[in-house]
Amino acid sequence: MGKIDEKLASLGIVLPATTAPLANYVPARRHGSQVYISGQVPGEGGKDKFTGKLGSDFSVEDGQAAARLCAVNILAQLKAALDGDLDRVVGVIRLGGFVNAEPDFKDHPKVINGASDLMVEVFGEAGRHARAAVGCYSLPRNVPVEIDAIFEVV
Repeated sequence: MGKIDEKLASLGIVLPATTAPLANYVPARRHGSQVYISGQVPGEGGKDKFTGKLGSDFSVEDGQAAARLCAVNILAQLKAALDGDLDRVVGVIRLGGFVNAEPDFKDHPKVINGASDLMVEVFGEAGRHARAAVGCYSLPRNVPVEIDAIFEVV
């Protein structure tokens, strides 16, 4: 078991089996020393765990939990792309967060912190990253959060 797998276990995180894309794209693509992970939603066991909007259906804390689940799914896709070896990660380059929110909702960055915080918990200083937190009117299947990522790897 690698160092990152041990860290995940200490956090009580079991990475799920990856799921196939629902459209014409790949879940991960490597280019040189970077791996791009397609947007991940808060799914668990093949089903959406959260559906609805921030500001009406969910609190900031609920949104953070949804974003954290997106990050777990990102790590599962990354592990698959790296043939099971997350110790090959040099750092998290960027997270792009999309928040399905009511027009008056203003805490998009706090919601995406659910994913950002997990990356730092797992990778330490190498988990610090650039980021976007964008509000939008809707997301696929009415999920509250979708997050994509870029990692530097060896």
